[in-house]
Amino acid sequence: MPVKITMEDLKQKLAGPQYKLTPQRKIVLQIFLDRPSQHLSAEDVHFILKEQKCEIGLATVYRSLELLSDLNILNYLDFGDGCRRYELNDASPNEHQHHHLICVECGKVLEFTDDLLGNLEEKIEDTCKFKIVDHQLKFFGYCEVCQKKRELKS
Repeated sequence: MPVKITMEDLKQKLAGPQYKLTPQRKIVLQIFLDRPSQHLSAEDVHFILKEQKCEIGLATVYRSLELLSDLNILNYLDFGDGCRRYELNDASPNEHQHHHLICVECGKVLEFTDDLLGNLEEKIEDTCKFKIVDHQLKFFGYCEVCQKKRELKS
């Protein structure tokens, strides 16, 4: 079960001499806290900020997302469409993230949490002498709605 991340948790992760929780970073973080299951690009975040009448430039959004990703506050996602997306990292340490199902027709992204790769990881670690700390799994296919549309066309 994912842990509920709070702004206070994020402040602690940003505590230290090299990082500050600037007003801009706080606003960007709040967007992800308000939309915990969404996979947002920098452009999505910028659009939401404009709707909220926040005057934060796209370059600042990009820099904030990169820093927050580097600090493991956000997860960087690549769904193979050339667009970087981010989501709130709400996994407990030493716990696998959820995985993604990506519709190649409409672009919808669904999440699933079943992790059936434990035995495979153990085998890889034993065979290759490689300590695995996490993995990402993406399946590409057609969502239920797009499947039905395709069936109607046939």
